Amino acid sequence: MTVSEDVCAEAAGVKVVSTTTADTMAVGTAAQELHLKRGEFAIAVHLGLIRLIVRQDGGRPRVGHDELDRLRAQEGFPEALRARVRTVGTAKGAQQLGISPDRFTRLARAGCFTPITFYLNRYRAIVWLYLADELAGFAARESRLLVGRSPAWLLGRLEGGTDCRARNWRSRRVERLLSLTEDPWARAAVLAETLDPVQLAEVIDDPYDRAYLARIRPEPAFGPTGPPLARETMAHLMRADEPDEMLWRRVSLIMELDNARETRPAPSPGGEWREFEPPGDGRAPEPDVRADAGSVPADSAPDPASVSVPVPDHAAVPVLVVGSRYGSGPDSVHVPTGVAEPALGLLARIGLRRRVSKVTGRQRPGRGRAPYDT
Repeated sequence: MTVSEDVCAEAAGVKVVSTTTADTMAVGTAAQELHLKRGEFAIAVHLGLIRLIVRQDGGRPRVGHDELDRLRAQEGFPEALRARVRTVGTAKGAQQLGISPDRFTRLARAGCFTPITFYLNRYRAIVWLYLADELAGFAARESRLLVGRSPAWLLGRLEGGTDCRARNWRSRRVERLLSLTEDPWARAAVLAETLDPVQLAEVIDDPYDRAYLARIRPEPAFGPTGPPLARETMAHLMRADEPDEMLWRRVSLIMELDNARETRPAPSPGGEWREFEPPGDGRAPEPDVRADAGSVPADSAPDPASVSVPVPDHAAVPVLVVGSRYGSGPDSVHVPTGVAEPALGLLARIGLRRRVSKVTGRQRPGRGRAPYDT
């Protein structure tokens, strides 16, 4: 099975310009002109070594002739460029560091260095690849980890079954994509890729918003190519799989989505922009019967005997118990409901607050409680 060459190309820096096709060339042609393989070209784009552009009328990203001239004018071209994007697997990486492949794998699983890409072998297993330049830098900084006994913190991670390779690769890609755009909708689309469909529907209850994010998610520079299994593996690796990471991605997506909705609403399927309507039953809010009586004209004021104004009893204000798992325990904190309402809304959206069933009226635990499990 071929290498997932579009893994890093999806993190391309794309600039929208008004230009003609004659001023640019396809990325495949540009890779040949730069003496790079498709996978090497994709890594160069991911690292920001090659800048892509896209026309205002749409289409796949392309490379400008001036960008090609800039790269060719660099000292040591093309060997210097190829050296910066050269990748190694476990065997060659261990040989470069002067350690055994087993020790190299332990260091990678503990998160000492981050993969840059991957491919699927004949057994459909993920094979991680690393930048040779980054391994050389690691050897210079952390030479003590290459000889002697492994430190206690590293052994503790490995004994707990830690494998940071997928998570570090995912974080690296997400951070790169977020750094390339200031548009809040585009940033939300990047974060939406890190959640599975069930969690995404919980965080984003508006189907128009979900459809719009799916439409503007980052596309690979070479197009949606590659075997279906490789694309499925890519989508699977992009999703957060640990409780603390899932919680962080959900919170980040909610904050970015709120910012995007304030900037502009998502378009409807017909292409027209619509006003964002917050979740609810669509009914107008009930008038506040506790309004200041002094603001009502005397001739239109109702008979005081016919109006019942409820007086809040602060001693009987319901409280939300925030603590371990289901909100109880010796370390619980009691917060008045009226005071913590903004925080409760966020907790409900990320799935940490119990939700009330509209059918039975009972509370049901929300998803995403794992970070509080013991």
